[in-house]
Amino acid sequence: MALIVQKYGGTSVGTVERIQAVAQRVKATVEAGNSVVVVVSAMGKTTDGLVKLAADITSQPSRREMDMLLSTGEQVSIALLTMALHAQGQEAISLTGAQVGIVTEAEHTRARILKIKTDRLRRHLSEGKVIVVAGFQGISQTSDLEITTLGRGGSDTSAVALAAALGAEKCEIYTDVPGILTTDPRLVPEAQLMEEITSDEMLELASLGAKVLHPRAVEIARNYGVTLVVRSSWTDEPGTRVISPRPQPRPLEGLELAHPVDAVEFDTDQAKVALLRIPDRPGIAARLFGELATQALNVDLIIQSIHEGNTNDIAFTMVKANLAKAEAVAEAIGPALRSNPTDTTQAEVMVDQRMAKISIAGAGMIGRPGVAAKMFSSLAAAGINIQLISTSEVKVSCTIDVADCDRAIAVLCEAFDVTSSPVAQGDTPQAAPAPEVRGAALDIKQVRVAIRHVPDRPGMAAQIFQLLATHGVSVDMIIQSQRCRLVNGQATRDIAFTVAQADAQTAKAVVESAAAELGFGGVAVDEAIAKVSVVGTGMIYAPGVAARMFKALSEQGINLQMIATSEIKISCVVAETEGVAALRAVHNAFGLAGLKRTVVPA
Repeated sequence: MALIVQKYGGTSVGTVERIQAVAQRVKATVEAGNSVVVVVSAMGKTTDGLVKLAADITSQPSRREMDMLLSTGEQVSIALLTMALHAQGQEAISLTGAQVGIVTEAEHTRARILKIKTDRLRRHLSEGKVIVVAGFQGISQTSDLEITTLGRGGSDTSAVALAAALGAEKCEIYTDVPGILTTDPRLVPEAQLMEEITSDEMLELASLGAKVLHPRAVEIARNYGVTLVVRSSWTDEPGTRVISPRPQPRPLEGLELAHPVDAVEFDTDQAKVALLRIPDRPGIAARLFGELATQALNVDLIIQSIHEGNTNDIAFTMVKANLAKAEAVAEAIGPALRSNPTDTTQAEVMVDQRMAKISIAGAGMIGRPGVAAKMFSSLAAAGINIQLISTSEVKVSCTIDVADCDRAIAVLCEAFDVTSSPVAQGDTPQAAPAPEVRGAALDIKQVRVAIRHVPDRPGMAAQIFQLLATHGVSVDMIIQSQRCRLVNGQATRDIAFTVAQADAQTAKAVVESAAAELGFGGVAVDEAIAKVSVVGTGMIYAPGVAARMFKALSEQGINLQMIATSEIKISCVVAETEGVAALRAVHNAFGLAGLKRTVVPA
């Protein structure tokens, strides 16, 4: 007998008729020979109504009382669904988060799950009962036993955490869409349903704004090897499977407080090519990486920093064996990129083969300010200077001098308490070879902060990002410029990063207040940006993915303001007004509207 956890969102239980339909689906799952735990959200717009009631009383309700208020919404749902199951002859019992034993931090409105006491759950399951659980809530481990809520996406988080704690075969997330689509169908009507996606890909897409699954839920699934299935409440279609790697052994104690970093990764077989002072206009990146793709040269990191005047810099890395060919391509294309072909100060090519890439990786770094800062601080304390920085939702990578690589590995392993090797991507089971690009996403809720002329010495990035973390600012993209500039006889670099719009003013104030002490130049904030990204584990082995993306954007006349990549994601910052056009262009470029369906075994 398999154990299945099912979660139903607010629209799925929004009316009496829908609750009865959910009860029928749950009963059918039991009759198929399964034990079932059901997690439900509050009915329809109940939570919005409760928030409005609080706002009518006071403009500043306490977070504790908001938890008391909002936790009642799910209690209505679980009682009604349990009654509906009883009416259909199915034994069932409803339980609040506290009764289930979902123990959390004593942090109101945004608590993380520490552990789940499963004794009562297992007893009711052994009695043949369906357990209907209130999602989104728990109880603190303090002596006061405070009711807490988990924040946005909390019911997803509750469901996946229960699946992990109980060792469920799978966790089914029922919603009002057929599954996970290749992009937002409101912006791109041609978006198609995916049959499967890896948890790493889903983490990237969820963090980029895909609202079907919350990143916290995906993080738990990835850490504990839970298979997720996203399905429609209205049909019997199979939906989308989110496949997690075979998990490394980890305790269920501190369930959501697991180490933010799973692995320290390094690569000493890397070389860098940088083009300095190339024209800042549409089509430059497309031309460069198109030619590299024509030569079947696969690149790893791609970094384009903020521009200065009418020029920009692009740096990329690849395996050392390809350096000579990559340098030849860059040298050959350089004159064509110059506004004055005889001016050799434009589009200058630099190479470096005495470098290594060092990375920290882990699903737990999402939404935790300070992880990147801790990496930078650890390297700075060891006297290791950072040359390039590139980030994604689940990885932070830096290039350093190859002579510093062993020390960097040692200090980062100690800083993040990492002692085991990372799980290879080949350990993630897949029904079919991964496509180069699985999905595309647009984030229009970010702001770019640019810091000019940061002294180029160990510890500068660490101090900047530690200050931001201290003020609770989570940073998304971080890019340190390739070009070093002399300012008053001192070598400097520019650092740019993106943050959520809500954190923009705090971030600006923090870095401006530190400017004099740390010795960097001006701070500029650009609120009119959008970030368009493509995600896919298959791009690791596919030369030309970046070139196709850049070409698609170039053909629409869209200029790239920043570029950052990881092994499975390419992100470009563009003007906010061009965001939707950029998303549609890259979605079409990779044929995502024409993906063929394949049968995925249950």
